[in-house]
Amino acid sequence: MSVSRKLFVAMASFIAAMTLLFAFVTQVVQKDVLDVMVGAVGWKKAEALADSLIDYYEHNGRSWTGVEQFRPADESWNAEGNASFLLLSTGQEVLYAGGGESAAIVKRWGGRTILSLEDRSIGLLYYYDPDVAYLSKLRTGVRDSMTFLLAAGGIAFVLVSLIVAYALSRTLTAPLRRLLPAIERLGKGEFGVQAPVRSGDEYGKVAAAFNLMSRQLERTEKARRHLVADVAHELRTPITILRGKLELVQQSGRPVEPENLLPLQDELIRLTRLVDDLHQLSLAEAGKLPFERKPTSMPALLRRVVDRIAPEAESKRIDVTLSGTDEGEPIWVDPNRIMQVFLNLLMNAVRYTPSGGSIRIAIERLPNEGGGFLEIRVIDTGIGIAPEHLPLLFDRFYRTDEARARNSGGTGLGLAIAKELVQLHGGTIEAESVPDRGTTFVVRLPQTRPQ
Repeated sequence: MSVSRKLFVAMASFIAAMTLLFAFVTQVVQKDVLDVMVGAVGWKKAEALADSLIDYYEHNGRSWTGVEQFRPADESWNAEGNASFLLLSTGQEVLYAGGGESAAIVKRWGGRTILSLEDRSIGLLYYYDPDVAYLSKLRTGVRDSMTFLLAAGGIAFVLVSLIVAYALSRTLTAPLRRLLPAIERLGKGEFGVQAPVRSGDEYGKVAAAFNLMSRQLERTEKARRHLVADVAHELRTPITILRGKLELVQQSGRPVEPENLLPLQDELIRLTRLVDDLHQLSLAEAGKLPFERKPTSMPALLRRVVDRIAPEAESKRIDVTLSGTDEGEPIWVDPNRIMQVFLNLLMNAVRYTPSGGSIRIAIERLPNEGGGFLEIRVIDTGIGIAPEHLPLLFDRFYRTDEARARNSGGTGLGLAIAKELVQLHGGTIEAESVPDRGTTFVVRLPQTRPQ
């Protein structure tokens, strides 16, 4: 059963139950009020007659035997000469009928009074005269009219309420029905499918969350496909070169000179580096990469990194400067892992900064109540990165056409590894860039010692 149908059935059941309850309570209250009204009028006129009958019963050995011979001493109950009464036993047996009306008419239209002695019921007295009969007929008419009106009104109310409940259930579940086809398409593997968002309520938030999830799944699926393709490509290139070189050596049939083995060794080194990078990245993403944290001076560490890249920078006449070198308090990091991060960033900066450009490394402390962060900016004047590439810059094997071309770059894993290493230290890494004006990588590392 669909949600809209369940909602409709629930609302319809509630409406029907409340209508029946209202009708029942109204009928009971109305009947009691009318009965009390008729009984009060009848009792006022038959009070003397009832007292006489109770006296007779009590003085007759508490028996109705011979009551048909009873003649009330007080005739006030029949002052106008048109009253009748009917005496019944507690078992509804007719004991005595007085007056000119038949027992059936007196019982139907007369006012009923319970005769009791010492809190015990001893009989029923029906008193009839035109006034009481009028009120009884009025009671019956009012009761029948109320019953008809309640039935007709209840049916009309239920019908209108069911129409409203149906429309409401359809309206409330309409966003779910619009979302369902998108969910089914996503389940069939159509990642990136979007559901319409037509409101800002909970349904709209669910649809927006679904769309975000769908886009993330699409990006993840694309990254998975690119990962497989990139790994295959990166492995195929050195393997193809190795196979071609080895086949050439085999076909030549001559002794291999040592210098001819150097290209093979270069490809093996490249292949080994790719496998090592993949292994390190997988360990970092799983949180299983070993760390050896200790107090580390970031200015000193960055100076060592600058010394490592100095030959490449000088060959391209790139000016590398380090600012904000106040030693301050050391931070607790794994120096080897952090050096790997900044070595990768600076090597990329050197690679994509044209000759005569500059690279600046700026260190700044950002204090706050929790101890603050140490911010390191690597700013180059290179070719920059287009805005649409920035969100994907730290993905595995991701390269842009301009800034990370395959033939001029590395394995495409360096930034992904750098991001994982920084995050495992509790920090963040971001990239800011303007095409043709340069790129800035911002790394923030916590200054407090990890617990």
